[in-house]
Amino acid sequence: MARRLMAGAELVGWWGALTLLWIVLIGPVDPLEWLVGAGAGLVSAAAARGARRAAGDR
Repeated sequence: MARRLMAGAELVGWWGALTLLWIVLIGPVDPLEWLVGAGAGLVSAAAARGARRAAGDR
């Protein structure tokens, strides 16, 4: 249970940071950009977590 909670917290942390980075870098923000940024952030967060796990298993 604690392992899933930590995985979820890591995913949310990556998602928040990457979405914020997207929003900061695009300039003017409209609702569609928030939606696209959140989606891209979620995909990137999953990739970042997978990469960190793969590097940690070595």
